[in-house]
Amino acid sequence: MLFAFTAGMLSFLSPCVFPLIPAYVANLTGSTFGNNKIEVSKRLLLARSFSFILGFSIIFVMMGASASALGQIFSHNRDIIQKISGLLIIIFGLQMAGILKLRFLMMEKRWEAKQTGEKNIWRSVILGMSFGAGWTPCVGLALSSILLLAGSAKTVYSGMMMLFVYSLGLGIPFLAISVIITYSLGFVKKINRSLGLLSTINGWILIGMGLLLYTDQLPKISAWLFSLSYLTY
Repeated sequence: MLFAFTAGMLSFLSPCVFPLIPAYVANLTGSTFGNNKIEVSKRLLLARSFSFILGFSIIFVMMGASASALGQIFSHNRDIIQKISGLLIIIFGLQMAGILKLRFLMMEKRWEAKQTGEKNIWRSVILGMSFGAGWTPCVGLALSSILLLAGSAKTVYSGMMMLFVYSLGLGIPFLAISVIITYSLGFVKKINRSLGLLSTINGWILIGMGLLLYTDQLPKISAWLFSLSYLTY
């Protein structure tokens, strides 16, 4: 779950998502830019942002259920699947870190929601689902890694929970930044300057995650974290 939440954060901080947050918020709320900030009421902003997060969370949890169900079919080959998944996650990490430049991993396929003049909560949910179904190169690498982990999960419920936590990792900072840019866009501009470095760091985190999965160390780390939290309690 810790890795799932981290992957959600990686997706949010990717160069494909973070710079576009102001545009997403403006589109969701029908607001305008003025005085170096987005001018919109907090109540409207929170309602539309929660609806947007709900939309992509539905898609991601459905993906997690599908990946886990598929993994259950091939459960008798779980060790092989785990090693293949680990290798794929390492490749995704090398791509994100800029060490590999595989063009097919940069391909994009996206379902676009139709634009309408009406801006309501249901439209925000649909836009969130559109975002969730859109495989941008940056989000796809981190999301695919968690889907591979979900495929190696022991139960479908575990896979769904993993993608729910991934959605939280993506949704919580989205909500926070949405509120921040109603005060100033300066914070977003500062983070934008560091996105190249963050992408490299994110790539190495994925490489580490892939190595842990390939060497079957993830369960041991989970057990250690559980025992640590138990002792703390």
